[in-house]
Amino acid sequence: MKISLRQFAELGDKVRVIVHSLDNALYQVTVVIDGSECLLVDGNGRPLRFHSLQRVRELLQRLPVASLVLRQQSAYDEMIGQAPREGENTLEVPLSLPEAEPPFLH
Repeated sequence: MKISLRQFAELGDKVRVIVHSLDNALYQVTVVIDGSECLLVDGNGRPLRFHSLQRVRELLQRLPVASLVLRQQSAYDEMIGQAPREGENTLEVPLSLPEAEPPFLH
């Protein structure tokens, strides 16, 4: 499933958001709605991709985010020659949204 930025912004309730680390400095975002992960897309239905985790966090700052995690599939076992695992080797790290910039003080 997919969700556009506009649809995401119009959600009534805050939702869980997952930032997927795909490669070195390449990220995609999914939004969890009713237990299903929906890929965040642009107005033309193309997946939004980011080259900066900070840019993702700044974008999400203005959207209805209940919780935010960074998810990465680890290839560690494969890299050191261990047998493949039966389950996934997924790492999830909680993230915070950036603080709003303080108003300029005179």
